[in-house]
Amino acid sequence: MFLTLFQSRSPHTNLNPSSGCFFLILVLSLSCIFPNLTHASCNAIDRDSLLSLSLSTSVPLNWSSGGDCCNWEGIFCDGNHRVSRLWLPFRGLKGTISPSILNLTGLSQLNLSHNSLYGPIPDGFFGSLNRIQIIDLSYNRLSGQLPSANFLPVSIQSVVLSGNQLNGTIQSLFFQSASNLTAFDVSNNSFTGPMPSSICVNSPLVKFLDFSINAFSGQIPQGFGGCLELEVFRAGFNLLSGKLPSDIYNAGALQQISLPANKIIGQIDARIVSLTNLRIIELFGNGLNGTVPADIGALSNLEQLHLHINNLTGTLPPSLMNCTNLKILNLRVNSLEGDLSSLDFSKLSQLSTLDLGNNTFTGSLPVSLFSCISLTAIRLANNRLEGQILPGIVALQSLSFLSLSTNNLTNFMGAIRILVGCRNLSTVIISKNFYNEALPGDENIVDSEGFQKLQVLALGGCNFTGQIPSWLAKLGKLEVLDLSYNHITGLIPGLFGSLPNLFYLDLSCNLLSGEFPKELTQLPGLVSEEAADQINRSYLELPFFVQPDNVSYLQYNKLSNLPPAIYLRNNGLSGNIPVEIGQLKDIHVLDLSMNNFSGNIPDQLSNLTNLEKLDLSGNHLTGEIPPSLSRLHFLSWFSVADNNLQGSIPTGGQFDTFPISSFERNQGLCGAVLHHPCSPQPNSLRPSAPDKSRKKKIIIGLIIGICFGVGFTLTMLALWILSKRRILPRGDTDKVDIETISFNSNSGISTEFVKDASLVMVFPNNTDDIKNLTITEILKATDNFNQANIIGDMGLMEREFKAEVEALSTAQHKNLVSLQGYCVHDGCRLLMYSYMENGSLDYWLHEKPGGKRPMEVFKPKISRELVVSVQQMRNEGKQDEVFEPLLRGKGFEEEMRQLLDVACMCVNQNPLKRPTITEVVNWLQNIGATGQPPK
Repeated sequence: MFLTLFQSRSPHTNLNPSSGCFFLILVLSLSCIFPNLTHASCNAIDRDSLLSLSLSTSVPLNWSSGGDCCNWEGIFCDGNHRVSRLWLPFRGLKGTISPSILNLTGLSQLNLSHNSLYGPIPDGFFGSLNRIQIIDLSYNRLSGQLPSANFLPVSIQSVVLSGNQLNGTIQSLFFQSASNLTAFDVSNNSFTGPMPSSICVNSPLVKFLDFSINAFSGQIPQGFGGCLELEVFRAGFNLLSGKLPSDIYNAGALQQISLPANKIIGQIDARIVSLTNLRIIELFGNGLNGTVPADIGALSNLEQLHLHINNLTGTLPPSLMNCTNLKILNLRVNSLEGDLSSLDFSKLSQLSTLDLGNNTFTGSLPVSLFSCISLTAIRLANNRLEGQILPGIVALQSLSFLSLSTNNLTNFMGAIRILVGCRNLSTVIISKNFYNEALPGDENIVDSEGFQKLQVLALGGCNFTGQIPSWLAKLGKLEVLDLSYNHITGLIPGLFGSLPNLFYLDLSCNLLSGEFPKELTQLPGLVSEEAADQINRSYLELPFFVQPDNVSYLQYNKLSNLPPAIYLRNNGLSGNIPVEIGQLKDIHVLDLSMNNFSGNIPDQLSNLTNLEKLDLSGNHLTGEIPPSLSRLHFLSWFSVADNNLQGSIPTGGQFDTFPISSFERNQGLCGAVLHHPCSPQPNSLRPSAPDKSRKKKIIIGLIIGICFGVGFTLTMLALWILSKRRILPRGDTDKVDIETISFNSNSGISTEFVKDASLVMVFPNNTDDIKNLTITEILKATDNFNQANIIGDMGLMEREFKAEVEALSTAQHKNLVSLQGYCVHDGCRLLMYSYMENGSLDYWLHEKPGGKRPMEVFKPKISRELVVSVQQMRNEGKQDEVFEPLLRGKGFEEEMRQLLDVACMCVNQNPLKRPTITEVVNWLQNIGATGQPPK
């Protein structure tokens, strides 16, 4: 017998073959379907139709016009020599799905999944293939709407279209004949509108439905309760609202209900316990309220319960402990309460992940929890727990992730002595506990085998006294250490230099003294990218968050995504900043503010080319700001306020974007940003006119040569760097949660709007006569920077404006719009391009009279509508309308179409579908070649 195994899986859930969420589609034996397979000669129409598909691949298919197509790769024929099976998944296929596939009228199984096919599904696709049973086109780049004139044929059993760029609505009529349908998966696309409501009426045998990661809206319609065979129902990460349909509890065969990240409200109906086959409940990231159903323990098959990030109240029902098959219990970020120690967890022997963080539970750590020997991750952070960490926790030898931060635990020395016995621990977050206790200095508190897998240790916000303990040097795998917001005194020891993997160190807001230890300038994890590449890149058992109440977007799932950083803010450190600090080539954040550092700012800081934040404010630094710092093109936050600096503020690079607050209270500083111009320096030795002219020409020549070389080099390096760098989280830094590891409230990026003096810069190589352009003329042309004339996102350009200008100014090509210069005036920034008589792409997509309505400024819609609009125009053959007239008729139309396809991929609504920088570069290099880039 021939068995085809189908699995459809959400990005959040792993299912195994015994789960019932795998679908075995039983097909007649090969001997019955293909009795003359070895001797058949395929139908000529089928052979010609296959050759007309014109599917390209790097490793050619063994298809030839002279051969028997029944023997071709991926092809099987039935007893009538008709092609019945086309099976080419993971084959690297490129191109569109040709309408010639509609001639394969004997086709019963089609699988072209996990390739690079693009364009729409051909009209008549479903109607013409009236024998088709299995369709799998998942994980391509197909676009457009489902063919409106068709509906699924009676023969269809499984349709899998996930992981594409399909859009539009799905009408209920689409299913009107699909009486044999068992699986339908359109997840990870761009479908909109209401969910189809009559599936269960037309397809009563359906077992698997997945509508997740789209833009379906409105209420979940009544009717799904009529799917008496339905086992898996997924519609998470949409825009669904309202209450759960009341008849859903009639679908007695349900094993998984997954509706996370929507706007579903109301209480969890007590009737959910009637769905006794449920194994997975995913309702997180909604607006559910009320209590957890009292009889939830009746769900004896339940393995995963995800109700986090809702508005649930009350206590945990004791019956929950009867769910003895439970493996994952996640209730974080609700308003649940009660004495946690009164619950008996001992029967949950299979429990591997417990997350009850960000509630209001009281009591002590439940002793019964230590009987759950399968536990690998526990988070009880941000509750009101008291007492001590008890010795019984060492029974949890599989425990890797432990977060108990922001409670009222005591006896830190005892806790460390006990936790050393949990040999598998990799993450320990116990910050904001043990208030005003002393850090134990006994070197023997950690034995030679203790904490040998520990990568993250967070002890911030405890008001610890004493000095930095020497036993930290024994933690050879340590990568992240947070000792911030304590009362630690003494010197920063050199032991940190012996930790080969440490790349994130936060000692801010303590009472440390002495100089900046040179051992910190030799941290292997910050000195070179080669060492940084050794950082553990595996996924954490539980993510930690920039904001605790987010669903999925502002979280760290890997340590390697944390920005490499040293925070020494608000201590009593003194002396000079060592020049050796320039060795920290991979550091992204350096915060030395609010100390007593003196001397000059070392020029070697300009070697830190990955630096995103540099804070030297609140010290006693003297001298000038090194002009070389303007070469730090990723620097988005900078401050030297409250020092004794003098001289002119550097210009160029990111320095043209920093606000006045970055330089305030330095009496000797001058520059345009401070509205205090620098006085010209007296020069008694003026060179003669010929010498001056000759020197000027030499300088200009050198500058042009250097700028060209540096610009070309930076452009090429930036593509490589951006593919590897770890970016600081942007957002409201006041909402940084304990699970970010650091308590440092300044670890985010300021978004303060910048107001600069007026500046007009015109590039010397521009071809238009605008060299004498003034700010007055620009104000007149833009109607004083009227909002109606803005075509770019001001917030997006705010911090990276100058870096963008520098990069764009080096991009000179006859097919690119020429950047002529830029203007800065009163906080507004303007890029000056050559005039394009047809207007902007935004105009043609969203503002053209008779075209699509203007887009609303809403982050998810921008990229989504852009992709849809461009793809629709391409499918209609109208994309040439957005091309500059100078390019039309020049033979570049196909290249420009390919370029638009790459651009659409780069702004895809789903980050998982966006290509990497390496892929973009490769595709752009291949534009115009024989092979087209993936769509």
